[in-house]
Amino acid sequence: MSAALQVDAAFTGTLAFALSAGVATFFAPCAYPLLPGYVGYYLSREEADLGGAVVRGGAATAGALAVLAVVGGALVSLGTRVVSNLAFLEPAVGVGLVLFGLAVLLGRAPSVHLLLPEHRSSIPGFVFFGGVYAVAAAGCVLPIVFGVVTQALTLPTEQAVTVVGVYAASVSLPLLGVTLLSAVGSDALSGVSRHVGTIQQVAAVVMVVAGLAQIGLSLSYLGWV
Repeated sequence: MSAALQVDAAFTGTLAFALSAGVATFFAPCAYPLLPGYVGYYLSREEADLGGAVVRGGAATAGALAVLAVVGGALVSLGTRVVSNLAFLEPAVGVGLVLFGLAVLLGRAPSVHLLLPEHRSSIPGFVFFGGVYAVAAAGCVLPIVFGVVTQALTLPTEQAVTVVGVYAASVSLPLLGVTLLSAVGSDALSGVSRHVGTIQQVAAVVMVVAGLAQIGLSLSYLGWV
């Protein structure tokens, strides 16, 4: 396989991992319990219609994206300074992914309940919630965040930025979806909620597989296996 094809394959695989990692982050047990309160927060607003849902859901999404952009940018900047030692860090990140995935599968993942801010009718209230949700989610699944960043750092700069962007978008955009479902009706949202456990389990399996793959590849690169 040519070097160009190897890079393309690595990029495609890393994008797929970033997308699934973002979904896993959104449904993280530290953050997902905030959503019922968010739905009530949205429905308490006077403009609980589809147009209002787009604006307020977009505001929450923007808040989450802004926070994740700062966190991702900081981690990438830090990572480029230690990129020569990245191969030694990757096995540890892989172990973290495996352990966290197993914790989710066994129902042992950490759970933190954060209080929502005071209800405010202004758009900044929704921006603030999006940022709070992103912090809670990313803080809960740090092995996943580090896994995305360490894999991104093995790629060219433009591709690395794309990978981090896909991860941030897959965490943030579901907030818009939740807001739209709230505007459509609680039955639709309840239907999605019934499948949260399955989604978390699938995401946990993806994490374990990705962690094992990262451990194997990094150990092979280091010549330890």
